[in-house]
Amino acid sequence: MTRYLVGMLVAALLVVAGYAHYRIPLHTATRSRALLTQGVLALVGLAFGYVAASIYPPQWAPYAFLGGFGVVHLPAAIILFGKRARGEGRS
Repeated sequence: MTRYLVGMLVAALLVVAGYAHYRIPLHTATRSRALLTQGVLALVGLAFGYVAASIYPPQWAPYAFLGGFGVVHLPAAIILFGKRARGEGRS
């Protein structure tokens, strides 16, 4: 049961990460800046996921890695959702 709940949480965080990467180009002036922002966000997510996975036992490491990757994207997704709700950016 615990793995199911953790899996659901990780899946939700990965959806959040996808949303952030989808919305970044719509709120960034140039394509190169959007790619830079996405790249930095992905690298920080990978690093955070790696550190999180190294703390947990091997059977939980994949969940920790993907969860760490998703958690890094949560603030960006919240900001981008707020901008979308205000009608900012390109739609």
